[in-house]
Parts: sequence; structure tokens; C-alpha cells
Amino acid sequence: MSTIRVQTAQNVALEYDVASVGDRILAQLIDLVVLMGYSIGVNFLIEQATSSQDERQMLRLLLLALPVLVYHPGCETFFNGQSLGKKARQIKVTRRDGSRARLGDYLLRWLLGLVEVSATLGSVAVVAVLLNGRGQRLGDLAANTVVVSLRPGPDTPLPTETERLHGYMVVFPQAAQLTDHDVNLIRRLLYQGLKRNNFILLNEVAQKIKSLTGIRTDLPDEAFLRTVLRDHAHLLADPA
Repeated sequence: MSTIRVQTAQNVALEYDVASVGDRILAQLIDLVVLMGYSIGVNFLIEQATSSQDERQMLRLLLLALPVLVYHPGCETFFNGQSLGKKARQIKVTRRDGSRARLGDYLLRWLLGLVEVSATLGSVAVVAVLLNGRGQRLGDLAANTVVVSLRPGPDTPLPTETERLHGYMVVFPQAAQLTDHDVNLIRRLLYQGLKRNNFILLNEVAQKIKSLTGIRTDLPDEAFLRTVLRDHAHLLADPA
């Protein structure tokens, strides 16, 4: 599986696994099944509830054609880059810099998707993704987005850092100041640093956390970051 490198707001490099072509195709198929089921159900209700052909055509336009047409940009806007199919496959659309995509990005992807996905049965999109090297179809290139995998990878934290240990005493109560986003970022960066023996990265993360929380310690960077993760997990489980 290929990866994509982004720069976070903390000015450190971060790598994400790019969603595979297979996952993207399966997500599209799941979305297609959802839309077909919706269309069949709504069309049945329209047939049962109306007798006028004009009324049926109007209701089909409002309740069928329009929702189906805007399904993808609508879902991705309200569900943070995911359609129902993407949720099922644990993939999402994000900007190349790792930030959340905007409405205009989703709309641009959707407009080009009408040609490279819908009109060509996905053949143009598949070729573009395979040739691009960063998992981007034409709509992604235009919108500066990428589809990434949310599945846990080798950077997943060890159980001892997320499970509450009996009798554990919190070392740094200042860890409570960190948000869930902060902790998730620390966890990913810690394991990326360890995986690549990038001790400069570990030091940068440790110094950033110390500046945010005011913690003062002589613990080595790895031990410090692991302790902060464990402290946060315990404080979150027992805020008292």
C-alpha cells in the first residue's frame, strides 16, 4: 500500500496510507447498492401515493433524481469526507495538506467524477489512480485532495498505552490539557518515529507537548511521550 506525506499544522511531516483501488471500487459499489435501494423504495412509495403522472414526475425529480445526483458531495460534506460506502471501507477524502476538505473541493471532485466515474464506468478514474502514484483521480488532482485509509496500521499504539492499568498513578496531570486530536497526533507521530528510528521527530513532538502543557521533565523523549499517552488515557477514564 502506498503512502502520502503531508505537513501538519505543527510543522512536522506525517504519512497516511492511501486508499487502495480495490477499497475505492468496493466503496463505489456499496454506494451504488444504497442508491438503488433508495430509488426502488422511493419509487414504490410514489407509485402508491399518487395517481397523476405529472405529480409522479415532479416527485421523482425532487425525491429521486436530485438526491441521487448530489449523494456524494452531500454525504462527504456532512460526514467529513465519507459516503456510506467509504464509511464501510474505512476510507475518507481529505486535502493534500491533511486538513478537512471544503465544500468546493467536494463539488469539484463530484463534477469531474460525473465524467471519469459515471460516464466511463470508472475506467478513467482507475487508470488515473494507478498512473498518478499518489492514489488521486482527476477530480482529486483538480481539488488537491486524496482518499486515505483509516484502518489501523503498524503505527497502532500498544495496549499498555490505551488501557487503564490497575493501581496506575498519573505522572503528568497536565496531560488532561490535551485534546483527543492532540493525543491521536502524538500517537501516530510516536510510532512513525519509532518505526523509522527518527529520533529528531520524537524530540520535536516531545518539545511541542512540553510547550503546550508546561511539563518539565528529564525523561527521554520516547518514555515521555508514552507516559503522556498513558496519563491521558487514565485521566480521560477518571477525570476526578
